[in-house]
Order: sequence, then structure tokens, then C-alpha cells
Amino acid sequence: MALHFVTDEAASAQPGDIVELTGSEAHHAASVRRVRVDEAVTLGDGRGAWLEGLVIAASPKQVDVRVTGRDDVPAATPRFVLVQALAKGDRDELAVQAATELGVDAIVPWQATRSVSRWDAKADKGLARWRTIVREAAKQAHRAWIPEVEGVARTADLVERAATARVLVLEPSASDRLTAVATEASDGRDVVLVVGPEGGIAPDELSALADAGARLVRLGDTVLRTSTAGAAAISVLSAAHGRW
Repeated sequence: MALHFVTDEAASAQPGDIVELTGSEAHHAASVRRVRVDEAVTLGDGRGAWLEGLVIAASPKQVDVRVTGRDDVPAATPRFVLVQALAKGDRDELAVQAATELGVDAIVPWQATRSVSRWDAKADKGLARWRTIVREAAKQAHRAWIPEVEGVARTADLVERAATARVLVLEPSASDRLTAVATEASDGRDVVLVVGPEGGIAPDELSALADAGARLVRLGDTVLRTSTAGAAAISVLSAAHGRW
């Protein structure tokens, strides 16, 4: 499979145009991935543009690609949104990376009551880190759309979201299985998966979400880590909605 790179220039490029990769993307292409002249590559802007091309010049500071083909990939409907509770160590980052590779369309960091990690004074740094992880994971997975990482949400924000989206809260004690409800129509609304922190979602949070119209579901008979639950749920949804 051809190597894939992301550049804003891909948004308007057409067959016959020359797209220039510069900065870190050029360094990555030439020095890390070692692209060579006449090598076939793909380019995207992370917003649906998908280009095929041939490398015509390669150096650590600039890689030139002549575009040979273009496709515009529509955004997925419904969108799969992962609400990932902040977790200690790198567990939330692992969750974000895996979900991106598996096809999530947007990610929302959640400051849950039981989240050990707190972003109160470092939200900008945390968001920048997650966005970098998502961008690199999307490139690795050759995705035409890079998932949006939204601002940090509180439980009240999720309650409000339940009024306009189909919210599914992953809760091991729930009676309904995700596999049983995954194929239910969302009427074009976002399908929002809520994953709690290591200690689980607090009872008052579960009640608030359920009262707002969210549905509590479980993945199976075992309890998954916060780093793997979202990825497993995205896989179930992808199969149920025909993406896989």
C-alpha cells in the first residue's frame, strides 16, 4: 500500500498539479519513510480530499508530488463520537489512538467525577496532545477524514448532548447488550459512546445521563479497561452499520 501524507494543499489540488510537502511532513516523508522519486503515494487534507500521485522530487525540506488522481470522500453518517473519560497514565491516549484507527469520527475528552487525571490547569496541553495522536493514527490508518477532538466536557455537557444525539453509555451492569441495540436507527443523529474512567462512571452520573435519554449498554459478560472499551464498541458499531 502506498505511503500516505496529510497537507492542507490537498484540499484544492487537481490531477496534473504539483503538491509540495514541507516542514515536518516533508522530513517525515523523506528522512523517516524514505520516499523516492517515481514512488506512488497518497495525500489528503483530513477533510475528505484523497489524492493519488507520484513523487517527482524528494529532500528533507521539501517533497514534490504530481497529482495523478483525485477522489472526494463524503463524511460518514451517522457520525460515531467517542466520549472518553480522562484516565491516568497513557490509558486514555491508547483509547484515543485505537478508536481513531478503528473509525471514530469525533472524540470528546470527559472530565468524569472519578477521573484520576485532571486537566483543569492544562486543558490546552492535553487537547494538543490528543489531536497529535489522532492525526498520526489517522495517517497510519489511511483515513480520508481526521476525527475532530472537541473541547473538554463535563457531565452536564453530556446530559445536554443527549437531547440531540443517540447516547450509549458503556456500563458493565446494564441489562442491554450493545450488539442488540447497535443496528437501531439513529435518524442521522450522532451515535455517542460514553466510556468511563478506571473506577467506572459514578452512580449520579449514570442517573443523570439515563434521565436525559441516554441508554446504558454493556459489551459482554466481562469488564474491559477504559483503554479498550471504546475501541471494542466502535468495532461493534462499524460492523452493525455496514462500515466493515
